[in-house]
Amino acid sequence: MIDIVAIGELLIDFTYHGRSENGTRLFEQNPGGAPANMLCAASNLGLSTAFIGKVGKDMHGDYLRRVLEEKGVATGGLISAEDVFTTLAFVELSETGERKFSFARKPGADTCLSECEVKYELAEVCRIFHFGSLSLTNEPSRSATIEAVKAAKKAGAIISYDPNYRAPLWKSESEAAEVMQSVLHFADIVKISGEEVELITGESSFEAAAGSLFQKGISCAVVTLGSNGAYTASKDASVLVPILDPYVPVVDTTGAGDAFWGGFLYKLIVSGLRPNELGKAQLRDFTEFANAVASLCIQKRGGIPSMPTISMVKDFLGRKGV
Repeated sequence: MIDIVAIGELLIDFTYHGRSENGTRLFEQNPGGAPANMLCAASNLGLSTAFIGKVGKDMHGDYLRRVLEEKGVATGGLISAEDVFTTLAFVELSETGERKFSFARKPGADTCLSECEVKYELAEVCRIFHFGSLSLTNEPSRSATIEAVKAAKKAGAIISYDPNYRAPLWKSESEAAEVMQSVLHFADIVKISGEEVELITGESSFEAAAGSLFQKGISCAVVTLGSNGAYTASKDASVLVPILDPYVPVVDTTGAGDAFWGGFLYKLIVSGLRPNELGKAQLRDFTEFANAVASLCIQKRGGIPSMPTISMVKDFLGRKGV
């Protein structure tokens, strides 16, 4: 039994990293993609993980496969294709570490995964099956993702969903909202950012957003709030948990939400509970731990390279008296 299997995008984040001697901008090759980031975070914490997706059979795709393998993520479900190129994302960083994206994805390999290429046996032997919304932007990856989710749900896996909104990848905000909302009923547990609350639920407050998600059958809803921590709710309890250290140096926020989610799902796996069984004590404990994972992530550059180990997280929590 695999702890977490994820389907979706695996790509290169070319992150701005200063200028050359000639004054031209330099971009650093960082492995990324939200589902892959989350898996690497979970793997670093000690869970067994596997990835389902597609890259090009090119220098970037080969590099990404090696990175996942080095992080302990099983790549038996990763397709390397000759006819498409690995997706690239160019990332500009502000002085506070916030990001602006530009994608080279017309099409990118991640959007070209078809239903017949999905390794369904991975979806059927995991405790948690995770997916995001970037694989829902185009066909055939949209249908491939939905079929994989159905297979995992039928097999009894906990379904985790992160509707990770990237405006440049959608024709319109209304289309994004419609598609991202259309799969909510599959999920048992959902993570959204504070900026996505209204887009995903039509509500403005965290409490109302959680209530809206519960009406769709979701058992646990998490809203990440950046430097303000996170709001986590089940049907019977809710908590607003601030970050432990608001003064950690912010180098790059890429992957912070994925690091948080890897930490949260790690705690869920270790607990042996399902999302509908979480009370206030568990919600606080899980969120505090996840905040710590994210706080460590933002102190380094890139997504996957910045994911902390379990010993780093325990040390951080110990220094904060937790």
